[in-house]
Order: sequence, then structure tokens, then C-alpha cells
Amino acid sequence: MKRKELIHQLVASGCTLHRHGSRHDVYLNPRNGNKQPVPRHAEIHDKLARHIMKHLGLLEKPENED
Repeated sequence: MKRKELIHQLVASGCTLHRHGSRHDVYLNPRNGNKQPVPRHAEIHDKLARHIMKHLGLLEKPENED
């Protein structure tokens, strides 16, 4: 996934840029207060993108997952 596409999804879901780091930008979900770093690579692996979105509370857990 392109980094630009991931950032667009985060912002569209209500997340904001919390701060810039040396190698990552930290995004904040103001609804739940979770923060997650997003690397500055042009391409981000899909598994990492899902992890970032899940940690920020943007992906729902499947019903059969505990």
C-alpha cells in the first residue's frame, strides 16, 4: 500500500497528525486516544497498514475473534 493512500484513509477516518518523528510520523485517533507511528517509507506492507489501522481502532474485530 502506498503511504499516501494509508495517510488518506487515516485522515478520512478522523485521525490527526500528532507529531513528526525522525523516521516516523505519529497519528492520533482522538475518539479513543490511541497513537500509532507510521513509517515514512513510500510503500508500506499491507500487514503493517492493517496493524496500524487496527491499533488506532479503525478496523473492527471479526465476530469469531476473542
